[in-house]
Amino acid sequence: MTDLDQFRSETRAWLAENCPPEMREPLRSEKDVCWGGRNYVPSSPAQKEWLDRMAARGWTVPDWPKAYGGGGLSAAETKVLREEMAAINARNPLNSFGISMLGPALLKYGTEEQKVDHLTKIARGEIRWCQGYSEPNAGSDLASLATSADDKGDHYLVNGQKVWTSYADQADWIFCLVRTDKTSKQGGISFVLFDMASPGVSTRPILLISGNSPFCETFFDDVKVPKANLVHEENKGWDVAKYLLGHEREMISGMGLGHSGGNPLIDGAIATVGLDHDGRLADPLLRASIAVFEVRARAFGAMSERFIDELKAGRAHPAQPSMMKYYGTELNKTRHELMMSAGGSDALEWDSDRSRGGAAARSWLRTKANSIEGGTSEIQLNIVAKRILDLPA
Repeated sequence: MTDLDQFRSETRAWLAENCPPEMREPLRSEKDVCWGGRNYVPSSPAQKEWLDRMAARGWTVPDWPKAYGGGGLSAAETKVLREEMAAINARNPLNSFGISMLGPALLKYGTEEQKVDHLTKIARGEIRWCQGYSEPNAGSDLASLATSADDKGDHYLVNGQKVWTSYADQADWIFCLVRTDKTSKQGGISFVLFDMASPGVSTRPILLISGNSPFCETFFDDVKVPKANLVHEENKGWDVAKYLLGHEREMISGMGLGHSGGNPLIDGAIATVGLDHDGRLADPLLRASIAVFEVRARAFGAMSERFIDELKAGRAHPAQPSMMKYYGTELNKTRHELMMSAGGSDALEWDSDRSRGGAAARSWLRTKANSIEGGTSEIQLNIVAKRILDLPA
């Protein structure tokens, strides 16, 4: 038995013993997703137990160094852990922008003090982060951002506004792009961290067509940010921003893979149209559409495995996250379109307990934002055309 086989055997046994049965069930709503944070309230004792057990082992961030709360696993071991969790439909113990976006940026650009302080809290789910990038006049052209950070000696004074700040009203800290030099576009941007409880920070939710809103407007009015919270160097935040965006697009592309546990698309279709005498979905057109989708989703899953391996090894093409983000979000939108088709008129129901508050319709409407968040689909296609296909501008 190889060392990796031994690790797989031990991991499988540990998960079998330590993953609560409830944490192997499909997600029922947003409340079943654990985000952690100072004000975190578990949806159940099992959710808290699962988070604590995985965090204690360093497996909320298995490939991070142990010194920063991680598991210290190799890329191969991390892949084995993911496979064994998927085999039992184990839920992700912790969803976190700190894990998927800020963490990799701090590992590359942060000081030792910043790594020790922030990464360990992220790994344990103690601090919830949000992202301060887009502004009302700086969306696709992010480098046009105007939120200012004036040098006041030992601190910056931040003034301005961000928009589409996901979960800003629930976050504890923000990683934020600010302008420290007005004479250069990309060269005048810095990357800072600060507490959302700081005086002068306020948020206002943005209502979406789904009736729910993860997005907010965020306002800064003379917010004091210690210079110790500057990541990398002053006026070189664009380097950090670009690196982080690659990881953000990797995270968003994961929408194409769907959630762990069951297959709500197929289960919903069977419940609505039933099976024919051969045990196949009774509606042949819907059956064909789902079959095409499943083939594409499986191909995307295989590509995602390869992409993650290349990204972790530093071999991924710089534009590859854009390609994955685009196709992953298109798959997610298609999945929810098919779920609405499979549900028939019942899927349009909006408020009843039977439909869990119109979960299908609201989720379908929510996916319309997938092609905007993390960089619009048009921008991603332009990047792919220029950087991968080498087409003329």
